[in-house]
Parts: sequence; C-alpha cells; structure tokens
Amino acid sequence: MPIWEPDKECMSRDELEQLQLERLQATLNRVYRNVSFYHRRFKEIDFRPEDDLTELKDLQRLPFTTSQDVSDSYPYEMFAVPLREVVRVHSSSGTMTNPRVVGYTREDLKNWSALVARILSAGGVTEDDVIQVTFGYGLLTGGLGIHYGAERIGASVLPTSVGHTERQIKIMQDFRTTVLASTPSYSLVVADKLQEMGIDPKRLSLKYCICAGEPWTENMRREIEERLFVKVTDNYGISEVMGPGVAGECLEQRGMHIQEDHFYAETIDPETGEVLEPGKEGELVITTLTKEAFPVIRYRTGDLCRIIPDTCGCGRTFRRIGRILQRCDNVVVIKGINIIPERIGDVLEQIKGERPVYQLVATRHGHRDQLEIRVEITEQFFFDKMREQRALVEIMGQKVANFIGIHPSIKLVEKGSLERENGRVKLFVDLRNSATGEV
Repeated sequence: MPIWEPDKECMSRDELEQLQLERLQATLNRVYRNVSFYHRRFKEIDFRPEDDLTELKDLQRLPFTTSQDVSDSYPYEMFAVPLREVVRVHSSSGTMTNPRVVGYTREDLKNWSALVARILSAGGVTEDDVIQVTFGYGLLTGGLGIHYGAERIGASVLPTSVGHTERQIKIMQDFRTTVLASTPSYSLVVADKLQEMGIDPKRLSLKYCICAGEPWTENMRREIEERLFVKVTDNYGISEVMGPGVAGECLEQRGMHIQEDHFYAETIDPETGEVLEPGKEGELVITTLTKEAFPVIRYRTGDLCRIIPDTCGCGRTFRRIGRILQRCDNVVVIKGINIIPERIGDVLEQIKGERPVYQLVATRHGHRDQLEIRVEITEQFFFDKMREQRALVEIMGQKVANFIGIHPSIKLVEKGSLERENGRVKLFVDLRNSATGEV
C-alpha cells in the first residue's frame, strides 16, 4: 500500500506531538502578532502564546473560531500575511452574509499539494494512473485541490469538472481513466448512465474512486464498488481549513487519517463546548499548524464525527476520524453546497418586499439530489393569471440559484400545508433517504 511521505505519516506519536506543539506555538504567535481578530481574542482572556502554551492541552483555553467569524472578516481581515504574499484566493460555498474567503501563500500551496498527494496515495493513486476530476473548478477548493495533488504524484489529470455525464463517460472510455474523483452521489449517477447507455463498467479502466464533498453511507460505498468495480475511499476537507487533503481514508477503509502534522483535531460537545475523549461522537474542531496566509484556531466545522483512537493496519500513525455523520448546526448540504435555510428567506423577501412562509425540501431522484423550495401562497405571492404566476416562480428560482449556485424547483403550496413542528414551519425537510431507509 503506497505511503507518500512515510517519514512523516509514520512518525512516532511522541515525535508527532512534539512537532505539533512547536508548530502550534509558532502559529499562535503569528496570529497574535498579525491578525487583529485573534490578538483581541487572546487579550480578552489574558493569553500570551509565548508564555501560556507549554503543552497541547493549553490550546483548550482559547475560544473557538466560527464560520460566522470568518464571514464577518470578509474579505481579507483574518489574513495573517500582506496581500502581496497571497498567490491564490478561494472561497467556500454557502449562504452566509458574506462568502468565507481564504488565502494561500506559495508555501501553503506547496503543502496543500503534498497533503492531497498523501490522501490520493492512500486511496491507491500512483504516477501510472489517469485521474478524472469531476469536482468544480473555480473559487471552490475541490477541483484545483485534487488536481494539484494528483499532479504532485505524477498522475495524468483530466480536469473534466462537473456535469455532462455522457461526455464524462466518453472521456473515461477514450482516455482510459483509472481513478474517478467525485462526490459519492455523482459516482452513482455515472453508474446509472453507464447502465442506460448499455456500457459494461468492466470494460472501463477504472480501479479507484476518491469520494468527498457530501455525507454518505456505507451502503452507498458498497453500491459504488459493486456497480463500477472500483475500490472507494472517503475523504474530508473544508475550505476554511485548507480544502481537500485534511483527512483521507487508506485502502483499509477504516476511517480517514487526519494529517496531524499540519492540523490539530479535537471533538467537542456541540452544546457545551466540552472537549471529548477520542471515540466519543462530537463536533470536529480543527486548528491549522502550518497555514501561513489563513491560519485558523479551534475552528468549529459543524461536522459530527468521532476520533478513532486505535491504530490502522496500513502503518500510518496519524489518528483517524470516522465518517461524517451529519451537521450539528443549521447548515444543510445539497450537491456539495452548504446552505443556511434562513438565508433563503432573505432572498425571497427581496422579490416582493415580504418574507414568505417557505420550506426547503431535499429529495433524491435516482441518485441525483434535488432541492425543492415550497412557498405558501399569500396575496403577495399569488396571481390570477398563470403567465404572471409562472414568471414569479421563475424569478424566485433564478434569484435563489444566483445566491446558492444550484437551481432549485419552486413549488407554490396552499397556506398552512407546510410541515410544522411545535407550531412553527420546519425550514428544512430531508427526504433523500426516505426510500432506502438509510441513516
């Protein structure tokens, strides 16, 4: 089983913890000097990095950083280096007031590509492979993150980006793709399309599938492996921390190795903030140890998982995290896009000057996730003429699509018909797994 950097990925725990402490001290000193947000936070609790961080558990004294903090710093206020040293800028998906903008220095990009090379190697990718990257290219981190990591390995990269499934399949055939990098649901869309086109997946050259970007289940993994005849690994990344490469599964398929020489991970009780012992389910919190342009301290990811304390048979000594189970905040993930349901109401309110009663409903048709927005009819949101009614629906759909990046279906429904809980409309209903019974 290939290990990209065995001297780092297999170091002893004592050596690793000493390295983490040294890098954490350097990071805290950097943000204390260069980031007003952290300087202010540290001063409020009288924390001096040079004096008060003597062991890793001292990090627990520091407050958390939230996605709202990052949004409020838009665009550059949390950067720790001058803008002239920033050579790449990305932003995360979602519906915060402002996008969450992150920057990278040359050294950050060098580290990023090496970390993605690690997780790709763990998933079986070598310099002999042809990897087809179906993640989006642009301000999101997925496409370019995987792309440069694959090039670092020496694999041949096909930057096909998202959609156009028939074309993707033709490229797989013609270019003899051996590795598919995609969301789990899109892997199954490919499998569906192959079946529809009458193409035997055994006649493709596929060997591995690198999956990331959305919550999924073991049943989905088994289905991808059985239908595409590949080995499938799970991966985790978050733009505010770096992007792809934060953690990745090896071919043992027993959890995702956190790249602990670059990230310090904790799990906390999402209600109390109490740090939990490894093995207990909680919210994942990450502190960057080597990021220059955009270091984050105790960043609350909103993702629920557990840290797996036992060792892995692959030989890597980095701890692992289990599958991301769900979110513990008000963010929902559809087609890899983070959406805050309350912010959809802000968009709809701009159309007629009135905030409608609405509900987001996630459904799954075949293996394609769909977003439906149900809006209760009122005098403001109803017209006698069908043409005017259709025009309103089209405007709402387009406004929301421009805001979140995916096209929803808009459905006008009778007043009082939306599902309610304790007398209030549930802003989000997830029906994606209702047919399969999966959790």
